[in-house]
Amino acid sequence: MNFVKIETKYKIGFFLMKQNDKKLVGYITSSLPNNNFTIDLAYSMKEAGVDTLELGIPFSDPVADGPVIEKANLIALNNGFKLKDLFEVSSKIAKDIDTLWMGYLNPFYHFGMENFLQKAQEFGIKGTIIPDLPYEMAQNFEELFKKYNKTNISFVAPTDSEERIKQIVADSQKFIYMVAYAGITGSGQKEDLSKIIENVRKYSNTPLYIGFGVDENTCKEKIIGVDGVIVGSAFVKHIIDDSLSNDEKIKKISSVAKEIKEKINE
Repeated sequence: MNFVKIETKYKIGFFLMKQNDKKLVGYITSSLPNNNFTIDLAYSMKEAGVDTLELGIPFSDPVADGPVIEKANLIALNNGFKLKDLFEVSSKIAKDIDTLWMGYLNPFYHFGMENFLQKAQEFGIKGTIIPDLPYEMAQNFEELFKKYNKTNISFVAPTDSEERIKQIVADSQKFIYMVAYAGITGSGQKEDLSKIIENVRKYSNTPLYIGFGVDENTCKEKIIGVDGVIVGSAFVKHIIDDSLSNDEKIKKISSVAKEIKEKINE
């Protein structure tokens, strides 16, 4: 009898521990400075505690991104980035790492959304994050995403009304991307997000992750009330730091990832 009680207590404790496991999503720009670096970095970030990787598709006008990621995009494009590079990296990492493609609508439109989803299925990519794809337009692709069993991540922002949040999160999958500041990534602006969190929770059980302005200094504050954080500029700034060797970049980014993962779960 005592053994049963101990075992049950242990199971409950383990369950609670898993329930409190806050998630870390990490963004990196694909193929910067090259494909092999991105592959090595992705595996190192997973080892450091990154749960999901946002593999960024370089684009010339990343409207939702701050100066760090914009600079990384332009460097990658100037280095000759092509979609075949994205696909090569994806083919190497997605079998082992939970990966989403993050990019702007233009490349998806020109290559073809179904062509992208076919490639995603081939490599094991879980879905997409497309910041400039409005909810209404995303509905046009809903059947395609269902066909290939892929997720298009939903965005909510502090400027959204309760009625709009209800609409956006109704069929959300994997996680909901909450914009921490109604502007661009990498900004450290503060704002009261309690109302938007309350509204999302009212209409959806999908995990809610916060992005924009999250780093090793802000993550403990940002994680309050949500299920995970999305970190981009805090990683990418080291990728474009020319004073570091490639090995040093990987070590630094992995160290930051480990620190963030520990802090959000304290």
